[in-house]
Amino acid sequence: MKRITLFSLFFICMISSTAQALTWAYPFVVWEGKVYEVKQEEIIVNSEIGKMIGKVTEKANDMTGEYYGDASNYYPKGTKYYEIKGISTFTAIAVKEDNQWVKAVYVHKAPFHLMNIFSNLFFLAAVLIVVMIIIGVIFRNKKTKN
Repeated sequence: MKRITLFSLFFICMISSTAQALTWAYPFVVWEGKVYEVKQEEIIVNSEIGKMIGKVTEKANDMTGEYYGDASNYYPKGTKYYEIKGISTFTAIAVKEDNQWVKAVYVHKAPFHLMNIFSNLFFLAAVLIVVMIIIGVIFRNKKTKN
């Protein structure tokens, strides 16, 4: 009887699912490999907004904390980033939230993620060119052997 009870408890522990999720210290956006902390209390007036420079393309993973590309842990995909007139984009950018713009201040460089390489158009173009060269060399060698 003890064995059945012990086995039952062990089995229940093994099949029970655990839930986990991260709580982020602050809302952030990533643009061109830089992480910006969004200061939601700092509203930017319309006249200070420059041109659009990017948008959220990926959501940060709430389970692992990983993110790549132009990501955010708070804003949905498609949220736009703007430059702020008179301020370097290395220092701060503006994020469109509803019908207003909030300031996002540079915090640190984004961590490396392998998907940053695979989503880079220059990398993909270089790989395509190398593959085409290899195929061309193989066909050329086959022609000269015949």
